[in-house]
Amino acid sequence: MNQNTTTVSTKAVQIATVDAEQDHDLSADFSFDPADPWAVAMTLATVTGPVTWTFARDLLIEGQFEPTGDGDVHVWPCLSPCGEAVVIVELDSPAGETLLQFPTRAIQDFVYASLETVPLGEEQTDIDSWLENLLGTDA
Repeated sequence: MNQNTTTVSTKAVQIATVDAEQDHDLSADFSFDPADPWAVAMTLATVTGPVTWTFARDLLIEGQFEPTGDGDVHVWPCLSPCGEAVVIVELDSPAGETLLQFPTRAIQDFVYASLETVPLGEEQTDIDSWLENLLGTDA
C-alpha cells in the first residue's frame, strides 16, 4: 500500500449472520489508499483468519446519514439496542450474509481522515501506473 494510506481500527459487533447463535465482537481495520481514491478496504479479524472486503468510499460517506448500496455491500445509520448511534454494514456473499455494527464515531473518524487525504472531487488515478500494474509491463 501507499505510504499515505489512512488506517483506522475499530471494533465491530457481528449482529447477524446465517447460522449464528449469538452476536460476537470482531476487530476491524478500515484502510484508504490515495492510489485508489474511490475505494476503501475493511479487514475483519475472524476466527478463520483475516477477511478483506473492498468497496466504494462513498458507501461509508453516505451510509452515515441514509441507507445506501447496491450489490454485495449496503450501509445505513441505525441505533444500537442501547440507543447509541451506529453504522450497519451488510455484506452479502455466496457463503451468506453478515450484518456488522460499528460505532458511528469510528466510521466518521475514518471518513474524515480519508477526506483530508483526498477530498471529494479531487480523486485522480495515474492511468499509466494502473495499466503498467495491470499488464505487468512498463507503460
